[in-house]
Amino acid sequence: MSAASQDLSGVGANMKQGWRVWAMCSVALHALVFSATVAQAAPARIVSLNMCADQYLVALADKGQIAALTRFARDPVMSAVSREAAALPYTGGTVEEVLKLKPDLVIASSQRRVGVAAHVAAQNIPIQPVHTANSYEDIKAQIRDVASAVGHTERGEALIRQMEASLADIHPAGRGRVAAYYQRRGFMTGTGTLVDEMMRRAGLENLAERLGKPVLAQISLEEIVAARPDFLIVEADALRVTDQGTEMLQHPALAHIPRLVLPQSLTVCGGPTYVEAVRQLVQQIEAHDRQASAGRAGIAHKR
Repeated sequence: MSAASQDLSGVGANMKQGWRVWAMCSVALHALVFSATVAQAAPARIVSLNMCADQYLVALADKGQIAALTRFARDPVMSAVSREAAALPYTGGTVEEVLKLKPDLVIASSQRRVGVAAHVAAQNIPIQPVHTANSYEDIKAQIRDVASAVGHTERGEALIRQMEASLADIHPAGRGRVAAYYQRRGFMTGTGTLVDEMMRRAGLENLAERLGKPVLAQISLEEIVAARPDFLIVEADALRVTDQGTEMLQHPALAHIPRLVLPQSLTVCGGPTYVEAVRQLVQQIEAHDRQASAGRAGIAHKR
């Protein structure tokens, strides 16, 4: 081969190599542009398949983005967003109902309605999972995940800042006193739970830890009375007897133990309502202490 031929061959090879590089760069550039476009396009029809997801969706998405909440979202006993949900569409959560809504994002529990979520995912509809929150840190992580998924990242950060500021204004009032979160049929909530963390933020010690009980344990009336907790934390629907499950909570043997009452809507899910649950605990402890102090002052005055 002549020198000229070799030179031309080298030029051709260089041109081919340059073409390959240009093509690869072009593909990469188009991929970046496509990814940026997808990232900027917020979902327009979001469906919730979980009552806890309802909270996040109402707090973080535009109303116009919400194609449907769960049917429980309107229940004032269970849902912390029942007032807002009254003006929003809802679904029973069947596969047929969800697909009929033509969602471009579905928010679902990682533990419940997994069959429905699987059918939806099979239609190439994105699924944003929500997990059980066992701590405030879990809640913050979930807020960020959902905020990103619905296209409102900054709204999520703003919500977290608001929660942080509110928690900073709440001062523990429990002073290490012992409380039992006592539920229907005698179940007591243990450590490592969101309720346990709420109690600690309020300045209370969980009786379950003192007794060495697991996350959830059934405790007899005799055990509760013998442990002599300073407070019983109960759900609002346990203030009167409605069935056998609530009957034991009204037993005369427990009548002398002060009650702190939390609406079930504040404890059934981890979410933005965490702050309000802590606030209500502290306010009730403070109210109890004021009443006890006034009672002691009244007795002293009579003497």
